[in-house]
Amino acid sequence: LIKSMRTDQFNHAPAQLLVQTGNARLGYPSMGSWVIYGLGTENQNLPGFIVLVSGGNQPDGGKQLWGSGFLPSVYQGVQCRSHGEPVLYLENPSDVSRPLRRRMLDAVDEINRQTYAEFGNPETVTRIAQYEMAFRMQMDATDAMDIHKESPAVLAAYGANPAESSFANNCVVARRLAERGVRFIQLYHWGWDDHGTSAKDSLNIGFADRCRETDQPIAALLTDLKERGMLEDTLVVWGGEFGRTSMRENRNGQVMQFIGRDHNPGAFTIWMAGGGIKPGMSYGETDAMGYEIVKDPVEVRDLHATMLYALGFDHHKLTYSFQGLEQKLTSVKPARVVAEVLA
Repeated sequence: LIKSMRTDQFNHAPAQLLVQTGNARLGYPSMGSWVIYGLGTENQNLPGFIVLVSGGNQPDGGKQLWGSGFLPSVYQGVQCRSHGEPVLYLENPSDVSRPLRRRMLDAVDEINRQTYAEFGNPETVTRIAQYEMAFRMQMDATDAMDIHKESPAVLAAYGANPAESSFANNCVVARRLAERGVRFIQLYHWGWDDHGTSAKDSLNIGFADRCRETDQPIAALLTDLKERGMLEDTLVVWGGEFGRTSMRENRNGQVMQFIGRDHNPGAFTIWMAGGGIKPGMSYGETDAMGYEIVKDPVEVRDLHATMLYALGFDHHKLTYSFQGLEQKLTSVKPARVVAEVLA
């Protein structure tokens, strides 16, 4: 548990970009893209980086949060669904057989190879790989995402319902993907911006609902990974883009009907489990109001350096040449591995 995280971004989209890409501006690779760039993938029939979204809305930072930025687009995340078809239009139309689809892809691949030979654009190679991946995913993705194959006891432990889309379903899918060698799996659950402007955006109602939607599934996921012997090799990270104020929000000089709190970049908490992380400890302290950090501050770039270290990387050496600079997830400012949280 790191209780001394801080950021220099106050608004959702740039703060999310900073946490996910190391930069508050558009155009930079996401964490998942950096990890796949460095480690590659274990399963050739599934993307190495898969994203699952729940809560009814996309995150404010949009798809750039799992984009590849200036890295080749083969490293970008693939958003899948835990209910219905994993990727829209992945399946063949009813009158198109798999052999016919194979012949069509062979023809398209030949055209793309001729185009690459003529122009040398590496994105053409990515396009070929994506067509082939989609063809292989027709078999493997549907199986990986099908939580109907889980036992009733497992579904009950997570609070999952195969008939609906939910964070609980996504946690089950995440475990199934990890079992199949997907390197980086990212879950987003929307609805935590509790300013108190309405019931669903309030601490006493909306926030409580979000906790009910997530507490049981994430606890079940950690238990499930541990029982299957996977937790020691899986790094689980939970957090948001910034904290909230310790005082109640008050707009227009009037007491609001619902209870809410404003954004606080000065202090927030994240937790990590598994994957080389020391269990049962907390790191850092805030003041008595929870407003500012008074001991062991951790910058977002420090968190990134620590996560990369747990995954086997030296963050100084995981680089990509772009615009005359050896670009890194941790960017150009000094970053440190928070060794105190490592086992």
